[in-house]
Amino acid sequence: MKIILVADVSIQNVIGGAERVLFEQAKRLFDRGHTVYILCRRLRKHTQPFETICGVDEWRFGIKYNNAVASLVSSTRKAKILFEALHRKVNFDCINFHQPFSSFGVLQSAYAKNIPKVYTCHSLSFEEYISRNPKPFTFFKQLYFNLNIFSRKWIERRVLKQSDRIVALSRYTLDKLHTAHGISDQKVTIIPGAVDVDRFYPVSNKQPIRHTLGIPPDKVVLLTVRNLVARMGLGNLIHAMQRIIATIPDVELVIVGEGPLKPELESLSVRLGLRGTVRFTGYISESFLPDYYRMADFFVLPTRELEGFGLVTLESMACGVPVLGTSVGGTKEILGPFNPDFLFNDTTPDAMADLIIKTYRKMKNDPEWYHHVSRQCRRFVERNYSWERNVDALEGLFLKLVADKPC
Repeated sequence: MKIILVADVSIQNVIGGAERVLFEQAKRLFDRGHTVYILCRRLRKHTQPFETICGVDEWRFGIKYNNAVASLVSSTRKAKILFEALHRKVNFDCINFHQPFSSFGVLQSAYAKNIPKVYTCHSLSFEEYISRNPKPFTFFKQLYFNLNIFSRKWIERRVLKQSDRIVALSRYTLDKLHTAHGISDQKVTIIPGAVDVDRFYPVSNKQPIRHTLGIPPDKVVLLTVRNLVARMGLGNLIHAMQRIIATIPDVELVIVGEGPLKPELESLSVRLGLRGTVRFTGYISESFLPDYYRMADFFVLPTRELEGFGLVTLESMACGVPVLGTSVGGTKEILGPFNPDFLFNDTTPDAMADLIIKTYRKMKNDPEWYHHVSRQCRRFVERNYSWERNVDALEGLFLKLVADKPC
């Protein structure tokens, strides 16, 4: 097949779950012999409009970043122009949309009408906007805020309605598609996210890795890997740490990631007397990320809202590191079947502190229990969450749509 994946993100740098899914699926479809193109926005960090990454041709269209209106108008027009140029050259069999704005531009082309279209829903765009942007107080800013929500929701709905099938990574996302956009369950296929078990794997001795990364060898290390934005609940986790170290002082929290809340979170940790107990690493390159998982004793997922799936949960478990998480979104669908005892009662600092302290004591009192759980984590993702299984389902969906296409 000749497949084009249409996205608002790029696989040049994998900095989040959306990029990870796009990269893994594109690369593995290419490895299976398909012709794979990515069409996406040319981000500010891009130095060129075209790049081949792991055999996949990523084509980028420029947009105006002056304001939201200019960005949308230029994105729509230039996505359409680039798609048409590529389609005349390649004649695509299938389109896989990954985010709404570039996809909306492609749908303006008459060429797209008769090509089977699948939309992979990572999250709802308008909900992400609400989560990332506090509601303003002045009239005109409120008007702008509400227009942004309306336009994002309208565009997303148009793309969803014009797609032949929709892929959701979790039941949680499927339910949101139905509630927010009236999408029938029959139109949605759930294909869970996955993990590269050859890249993320356990080690028997964490100490050499800790030495290399500058992590104390004698601490119980809690790790979280997150974009530093409000919905991730990192402020609650830092507040929980104040109570945790008062009870079990040999614990350190390592926060991997970048984002607009970093200065605020760093300041909070200092105010709470956690200097030296909460460590911010900033952005970590893909090559070092598996070692950060491997050196940890527990991974903590303090998400407050909108956890569409949670690839980091699988990456940690693949490394044999148990995950303690809030019962939000896709996290519940992973940890519930594995062991519901690893879910916090709620998203508050007290709930996090209670379970972390309880689990710490269990590990200290029964080291064999921890080793057993570690092995269970690895086996669980191997059985249920490989990328091969994910791409098998996606490829099958594409093939069926192409085969059923009217002549």
